[in-house]
Amino acid sequence: MNSDTSTANDFMKRKMGDLETGVVSNPNRNLARVAGFLYLIMIVCGMAAQLIRGGLIVHGNGVATASNIMASEALFRVAFIGDLAMATSYLLFAWALYVLLKPVNKNIALLFVLLTTTSAAVLSLNMLNQFAILILLNDASYLTAFGAAQLNAMVMLFADLHYYGYYIAQISFGLWLVPLGYLVLRSGFLPRILGIFLIIAALGHLFGFFSAFLLPGFEAFADLPALLEIPFGLWLLVKGVKGRGPTKNPNPLTTIS
Repeated sequence: MNSDTSTANDFMKRKMGDLETGVVSNPNRNLARVAGFLYLIMIVCGMAAQLIRGGLIVHGNGVATASNIMASEALFRVAFIGDLAMATSYLLFAWALYVLLKPVNKNIALLFVLLTTTSAAVLSLNMLNQFAILILLNDASYLTAFGAAQLNAMVMLFADLHYYGYYIAQISFGLWLVPLGYLVLRSGFLPRILGIFLIIAALGHLFGFFSAFLLPGFEAFADLPALLEIPFGLWLLVKGVKGRGPTKNPNPLTTIS
């Protein structure tokens, strides 16, 4: 009888695992650091492109803008490639976070991937407005057809379209941080304060969108809260994620006696 009882106990342990403790698998620390590296690429490429573009485009002055771009065409092209690299690394960053956080809640992780895909698509399509400026300035037939004044006005038009297209992308670019922040809060292997920072950053991006279209001139006020997403990427790159040790099973089964 004792032999049968021992066999039954062994069988239950093989099927159910350790009945006294439940061990949570350590998250993939290497994947977390890959995600952090992708975030670094995204930030560096995006900021570099924005700084270059900001130094060449003079809002409200098509003549100066056209002159600056033609004098530094290579830089303008680098900014174009930088933005596309930012959008690509943004997608890969979201994929890495999905793999990392789907054990917390797969449906919510899928939600932020969908929002990221939407944002990256809008950002990429919007880049056509920036490249259209180069097409206008490098093709002499446009100068012949429109004249210098009209051509400069069209350059400014496409620059403005690119500017506002970027803020349209801020809808999804901000919203994706809300489910991401929630998953960070619930994960247990990332500091909860980072999740709070992400949600505040989401509000900053959304404020940037609304201010661009409803309160023109106040977009810059969105930059400070939006920067709160940076500690999350840096934490992944430097620290990765922490694992969890054995935790007490809330409903331990008693052995058969």
